[in-house]
Amino acid sequence: PHPHPHPQVLVVLSSICDSYERRNEGASRVIGTLLGTIDKHSIEVTNCFSVPHNESEDEVAVDMEFAKNMYELHKRVSPTEIIVGWYATGFDITEHSVLIHEYYSREASNPIHLTIDTSLQSGKMNIRAYVSAQMGVPGRTVGVMFTPLSVKYIYFDTERIGVDLLQRTRVVPSRSKGLTSDLSQVAGSAARIQDMLSTVLEYIEDVLAGKVAADNSVGRFLTDLVNKVPTISPEDFENMLNSNINDLLMVTYLANLTQAQISLNEKLVLL
Repeated sequence: PHPHPHPQVLVVLSSICDSYERRNEGASRVIGTLLGTIDKHSIEVTNCFSVPHNESEDEVAVDMEFAKNMYELHKRVSPTEIIVGWYATGFDITEHSVLIHEYYSREASNPIHLTIDTSLQSGKMNIRAYVSAQMGVPGRTVGVMFTPLSVKYIYFDTERIGVDLLQRTRVVPSRSKGLTSDLSQVAGSAARIQDMLSTVLEYIEDVLAGKVAADNSVGRFLTDLVNKVPTISPEDFENMLNSNINDLLMVTYLANLTQAQISLNEKLVLL
C-alpha cells in the first residue's frame, strides 16, 4: 500500500480482532469484506466489516445478502471506498477459502485475500496478503493458486502511541493501563533514544575493531542520520529544553487550575 493522508491500519486491525473476539461459540475463524482504494501498483485497505458465516468440514455458508447491505451502507458514508477483497482470521488458506474467494471475484476485479493470525501461532499476529490465479489445462479441471503479496503498514505516530499503550496491558493482571503524563512520555522517549544510540555506538566500535564486517547501507543510513541532526551547542540545547519544559509545566498548571475552578463553580451553583 502507498502513503495515504488518512491511514486507517489501526481501525482495520482493531475491527478484525474485535470481530474475532466476539465470534460465535464453536467458530474457528471469522471472515469479512475489505474496503479501500486501488492504485496502479498497489491496493490500500482503509476499512472493513465482518460477514456472518457458518463453516464445517464439508460445507461453508456465507450471508451474502448481509455483505451487500453493509457495503451499500458504507458507500453512503465513504463513496470512494470500494470492495478490494476479503479477510479471514487464521494462518492457512483452506478449501473453503477458494469458494469464498470466487464470490468476491464477482464483486471486485482481482480481489485480495488477507489472512490475520489472531491465534498468534508464531508468537505474533502475522498478516499475509494473496491474489488468486487460475491454473490448469484448458478443457480440464481448473484449480486456483494463491500468490503472496508484500504487505506494508502505514499509520500516524499518534496511532503508534495508542498501540504501544495497549501492548503495556499484556503484563498487567487487571488488563488496564492509565495514560502516562507528558513528562513521563518525554523521559521514556529520551531513554529509548539513549538505548538506540548505545546500540549504534556499539556497532560502530565493533566495525572499527574489525569484529563486525562493515555494511555500506548501514553506513549510508548513519551518515544521513548525522546530517539531519542540527548543529547546536550543549548550552543552547539545555536552555531550549528547559524553556520548553517550563512552558509545558505552565500549561499543565493552568489546565489543572481551570479544572478546579469549573468544579468549584459547579458546587457553588448547587448550593
